[in-house]
This record gives sequence, structure tokens and C-alpha cells, in this order.
Amino acid sequence: MSITVKCYATLSAYQPENPESFPLTAGETVASLIDRLGIDPDEVKITFVNSRSVAVETPLHDGDRVGIFPAVGGG
Repeated sequence: MSITVKCYATLSAYQPENPESFPLTAGETVASLIDRLGIDPDEVKITFVNSRSVAVETPLHDGDRVGIFPAVGGG
């Protein structure tokens, strides 16, 4: 099983080497994915699965497309 993972802006340093086919383990959630990628959960502002905003407790499934975004500042 695999998913597509995209980390944006300041989180791009955590982008997996092969983001189009990132291995998925059974029972994985967005929160456990964030942990596996080594991202501090406090750095994550919003997450999307299949173009929908979701909570980090959301379970992941084979073929899902996940976007992870930090807080963004502007002036």
C-alpha cells in the first residue's frame, strides 16, 4: 500500500524521497505519518487528504493524496 505525500513551504525539507509512492502501514493516520516524516506536530497548521481539509486523527488508505502545510505568515 502507498500514498502520495506533499510537504509545503517550510515543511518541504521533510518531503519524502519518493513522494508519489510513500509506503503506508495498516492503521496509519495523518498524525502517525507526520511523526514518521520527523515533523514536529506543532509546525503543522493544516492537512489535506484527497483535497479535503482533515484532522490529524484521520485514517489513511491506499492511494490517498496527502498535503501537509505549516502556518504561513505575510505582511
